[in-house]
Amino acid sequence: MLLKKTLALYCLLSTFFSLAQIKGTVSDVNGKPLPFVNIFEENTYNGTTTNDLGKFELNIKTPGTHKIIFQYLGYKTVKEVIELNKTAVVIDVMMQEENITLNEVVINPKDNPANEIIRNAIRNKKENSEKTARYKSDFYSRGIIRLKDAPKTIMGQKFDFFDEILDSTRSGIVYLSETVSRITFQKPDKMKEVIVASKVSGKDNGFSFNNAASVNFDFYENYLPFEVNVVSPIADNAFNYYKYKFEGSFFTENRQQINKIKVIPRRDTEPAMEGYIYIVDDSYSIYAIDLSIKGNQMQTPVIDNLTLKQSFSYNSNNKIWVKNTQTLDFVAGMLSIKVNGRFTYVYSNFEFEKEFAKRTFTNEILSFEENANKKDDVFWNTIRPVPLTQEEATDYVKKDILQTKKKSQQYLDSIDAKHNKFKPMSILSGYSYKNSFKKWSLNYDGPLFLPSFNTVQGWRIDAGLSYFKRDEEQKSYTSIGTRFTYGFSEDKVRGVFNYAHKFNNTNNSLLTINVGSSVSQFNSNNPISSLVNTVGSLFFKNNYMKLYEKNFVSAFFGREVVNGFYMNAAVEYAERKPLYNTTDYTIIKSNDLYSSNNPLAPENETSAAITKHNLVKTNIALRFNFGQKYLSRPDGKFNIPNDDYPTLTLGYEKTFAATEKQYEYDLLSSRLNYEVTLGNKGFMQMNCKVGKFFNAESISFADYKHFNGNQTHIAQSESYTNVFNLLPYYTASTNDSYFESHLEHNDKGYLMNKLPLLKYLQAQLVLGFHNLAIPERKPYQEFTIGLDNLGFGKYRLLRIDYVRAYQNGYRGDGVIFGLKFLNVFE
Repeated sequence: MLLKKTLALYCLLSTFFSLAQIKGTVSDVNGKPLPFVNIFEENTYNGTTTNDLGKFELNIKTPGTHKIIFQYLGYKTVKEVIELNKTAVVIDVMMQEENITLNEVVINPKDNPANEIIRNAIRNKKENSEKTARYKSDFYSRGIIRLKDAPKTIMGQKFDFFDEILDSTRSGIVYLSETVSRITFQKPDKMKEVIVASKVSGKDNGFSFNNAASVNFDFYENYLPFEVNVVSPIADNAFNYYKYKFEGSFFTENRQQINKIKVIPRRDTEPAMEGYIYIVDDSYSIYAIDLSIKGNQMQTPVIDNLTLKQSFSYNSNNKIWVKNTQTLDFVAGMLSIKVNGRFTYVYSNFEFEKEFAKRTFTNEILSFEENANKKDDVFWNTIRPVPLTQEEATDYVKKDILQTKKKSQQYLDSIDAKHNKFKPMSILSGYSYKNSFKKWSLNYDGPLFLPSFNTVQGWRIDAGLSYFKRDEEQKSYTSIGTRFTYGFSEDKVRGVFNYAHKFNNTNNSLLTINVGSSVSQFNSNNPISSLVNTVGSLFFKNNYMKLYEKNFVSAFFGREVVNGFYMNAAVEYAERKPLYNTTDYTIIKSNDLYSSNNPLAPENETSAAITKHNLVKTNIALRFNFGQKYLSRPDGKFNIPNDDYPTLTLGYEKTFAATEKQYEYDLLSSRLNYEVTLGNKGFMQMNCKVGKFFNAESISFADYKHFNGNQTHIAQSESYTNVFNLLPYYTASTNDSYFESHLEHNDKGYLMNKLPLLKYLQAQLVLGFHNLAIPERKPYQEFTIGLDNLGFGKYRLLRIDYVRAYQNGYRGDGVIFGLKFLNVFE
């Protein structure tokens, strides 16, 4: 053991002392520090960049004479010849503004010279892209987010989450992290990344989500992956989105002519960037990028502005321009909260490959080396390519101290003592008791928490008691609770006990057990929410929620078996009983009568959809996420869907041990989900379901296949590809075979951004088709056209759809209003 430790220490020290370091400051002629200066060793891929204060550090592996290039947009390139030994060399570099001339390019009076340069860049981009199509490199990233002038209250509530880290102006760093990794990449999207070191200020687990795959902005591709695909200035269709202006040219230290092209969006509502692209003459490679885009242009209204800069370096040995530095700056804000941030990325030590071995790339795109979050300051000081600013260094120290304080039992107990104070109103509103040090809490939901109304129970209140304990290391939890409901008109109390345990965050194994008595919708998907049903009943005397009583005990277990293959199984023993309306109460008086609680006979108050019976129901489901990628982190496995493949789910359901044989049946079902991005033309979603009952001629209506209809004109599901907008809730329920399909295309502004006047709505055009086929009925179909992302400024919470339904000819039409905040109340 001693020998191993000695060897490890020797290797570390050997690495440390084998590096010579060049460091210093880069400024302009007036002494102003220059941030994001591209610095690299000539004809190598060893480089770095300056920090916000113009400071830099560059590690050199071998002593001797080295030529260091300093490259910065708008300034003349500087070359410094430096003699290195094993001690650090400190230099200060002054850069002068570049003399950009207009006479370096032959100007065609019939055409804008910038257009010809861009056409050549488009014609040559495949060849230029192929030069860096396969490589290995070192990758460094740093992310910093600052809060500025934070409010003390938001909508009457205290905003004190960051009080301990903000200064007197209520400003300060709220997030700071770094990662060092080794990446293997093949265009367009094959990635293998190993995190060597990771550090997050104020978190000793140190597992940052910074990774190379998420910031792979390649301007040789047609689109850049933001919330919507942003069109590259040298995309195949770039002239449909951009105008260009030739600003002049200058020469590098190798006498290579660089053309500066101003990029101007044709329409400021479309996903197009503004700024400058620098193109190398003759080869038409990218020399640098300095482009910005507004948040509304990329469908992210919370962001005010985002700026992306890239610098490329040239290696005369292999004639390749390669991206070695990149920064992403943004300004964002909402509800009086203003933040700004910068993410800095440095690529170095490239190794270009003609091809990779067949099994180089797998579905695992990121992994962590052991103890990647345990690296000390000595390690970081030798490997960090961009030096910390004093503000950043201070933040690490301050938050480390603060974290130690916040993890102490004394501190946590003091915080809990304030939180755990009991108030008389807590009996009605609710109360929670925390033991933060031992990671558990006891929660009581009072009866005033979201009361509701239905015609079976009348006014209904809920009260619950639960215990929750989490394990930070395993990312697991245990939850035990009970919930009671009381219906005033029905004058009956029901209760349910529940237990849940998540075993880990790797395969997401989950076990749940539930026992009790509940009022349940016949459609277990709960197509009508309690809130919408309450409003519809009390103000319009609608009674769409159809209920029955279920006394039951159930168990569920699910887990990911292997990557992309998820399996779950459930069993339930239940007694089902019919329920009837017990009240005709309404706020807005009306002579209309409530429909009965029988969805099969809404005019008959004395009949019921089911008779009392018992049975055991079992089901098993297999879900296949084909081509699923994932990140392997010490705190869990994080799955990333693959847009190239659909998700397939297979299900089998069986009932037995029923009070009467007629209630026993078998059901085979399958479901196919697919979502695909269509370049910059939006995305398409598809959801198809098919199923077949066997031996089900006389089963209970509670076990029928029910479809998610809607009669309220209020959209109550986040996904519109799982619902029929105008279909009455239970008119198509079946115990035979069925096929339903939903298709929706959201243009993400592709068409809307081009239409006069309408483009200022910043809306998204949505087209949909829905089809339902069951035996002995004509197919039911809906065609929809709608606008999503409606609202004001940064608040985009509304969607409106016009729906036209057909079933053996025209059936009806209507308007559906989607309020995106409604699901918060369920």
